[in-house]
Amino acid sequence: MLTLVLLTGLALVSVNMFIPSLAHMAADFEVDYSLMSLSVAGYLAMTGVLQIILGPLSDRFGRRPVLLVGLVVFVLASVGCWLAQDFWLFLVFRLLQGAIIAGSALSRAVVRDMLEPRAAASMMGYISSAMAIAPMLGPMLGGVLDEWFGWRANFAAFTLFGVGLLLVCWADLGETNQNKSETFGKQFRSYPELVGSRRFWGYSACSAFSVGSFYAFLAGVPMVAMSVLDLSPATLGLCVGLITSGFFIGTFISGRIAALFELTTMMLAGRVVACAGPMIGLGLFALGYLNVVTLFGSVIFVGLGNGLTLPSAGVGALSVRPHLAGSASGLSGALTVGGGAVVTSVSGAVVAGAWAAHILLGLMLASAFMGLVAALAVYLLDRVEGPLSA
Repeated sequence: MLTLVLLTGLALVSVNMFIPSLAHMAADFEVDYSLMSLSVAGYLAMTGVLQIILGPLSDRFGRRPVLLVGLVVFVLASVGCWLAQDFWLFLVFRLLQGAIIAGSALSRAVVRDMLEPRAAASMMGYISSAMAIAPMLGPMLGGVLDEWFGWRANFAAFTLFGVGLLLVCWADLGETNQNKSETFGKQFRSYPELVGSRRFWGYSACSAFSVGSFYAFLAGVPMVAMSVLDLSPATLGLCVGLITSGFFIGTFISGRIAALFELTTMMLAGRVVACAGPMIGLGLFALGYLNVVTLFGSVIFVGLGNGLTLPSAGVGALSVRPHLAGSASGLSGALTVGGGAVVTSVSGAVVAGAWAAHILLGLMLASAFMGLVAALAVYLLDRVEGPLSA
């Protein structure tokens, strides 16, 4: 489990650890900041595409070789970023770093290979805790490295992390896919079983809309902080961590109790909690209580609800067709990234003005509610067709 936690953590840290250095990097490469930001947006787009490819590859050749190759590519790409003197060359290597998404996408498949759905959801609760801790610690570490050694130290650190994790996986991570596809032709002939499953789309939609509320928050809260609450960047950073702390608590609870309940029970409980937060917040806003406590206090419930929902929803998507768990993990992950990109764009465009806080919570509530609808759809399917079997 520790190996899977580290794989998930490195995949997430690689997204944002160097963000505090973006301005320095733009100056060093002599490009506009907007162009430099492609190293984040382009990376996310690449990971979305790679998840669709890496999942089927792991169903055909196994989880272990795909993970090891992904780590090797990540290490080489990190060295390229570290040493690059030209922006476009740096960007190419930065996109290649996206191969580390294999660590996050295939960790879910590894867990599902080993355990029946409820036990898998419990383990995913613990592993998902890395999704809360890594985004908080990554930028802090990156900022310190930049201040002490310059921005290239971030990519030197990525290189060392990648080499260390490659050695750990080589020694610890055995092959868990015992039902590899015989050929790609046979695999893709069975692929319609997955994409034609209403349950798969229900679980995936629940995950995507759950994460969407978090993306809406990240995109919109800076405008609220500036135009409504007049918060300093440091205070905003501290408050943003609150939704992550709620998520951490939720994933820990999932790890403790998910094995005792059906997947849909955990999903519905999480969605109800996630919807309750913005509803309470909007009610308090209507009564004239719009402040830091009411805004970020309501947001904690969204993080808590996501922590309860996502481990079970993720495992459910992989359990619909266990022999296509890798493909399901990749496709579900790509849908989440794509949905997050859409929600981020919408939130960035509409959250503005005196009503910015109301609009933000409204968007978060809408996304959380759509996740609840998806969870209810899966619940009804379970009542008709019976719950997922091991």
